[in-house]
Amino acid sequence: QVQLEESGGGLAQAGGSLRLSCAASGSIFSIDVMGWYRQAPGKQRELVATVTSGGTTTYTDSVKGRFTISSDSAKNTVYLQMNSLKPEDTAVYYCNAGGVKYQSGSGIRLRDYWGQGTQVSVSS
Repeated sequence: QVQLEESGGGLAQAGGSLRLSCAASGSIFSIDVMGWYRQAPGKQRELVATVTSGGTTTYTDSVKGRFTISSDSAKNTVYLQMNSLKPEDTAVYYCNAGGVKYQSGSGIRLRDYWGQGTQVSVSS
C-alpha cells in the first residue's frame, strides 16, 4: 500500500510564511504528478499547485507569485512554500499523488492517493 504523510501546517499571521511537506511511502515505482489542493469551510476543494515528474508546475491564479511548489523525486516528496500569506489562504490543505505506480500483493497497480489534510490558518 501507499501512504501520504503531510506536515508543516499551522497558524501564521498575514504576510507570513509556512512550508508544507508531503512524503509518499510504500513500494512505489513512480509518481506522475504530485500536488496540493485546499478546502476552506463551506467551499469546494480547489487545486493550489501541481508538479509533474518532469518538473512542470501549475498554480491557481490566486497563489501565483506567492507560493512555490517543488519536489524531490528520490524521496517521493512534494513541498509547498507559502509566502505572503493572506487570511483567504486559510483552509485544510490536502496532498495528492497522481498516477502512482506501486507494487501490491496482486501485482503492479496504478492509482491516485490523497493525504489526510493539514490545517493552515492565517490571521489578519
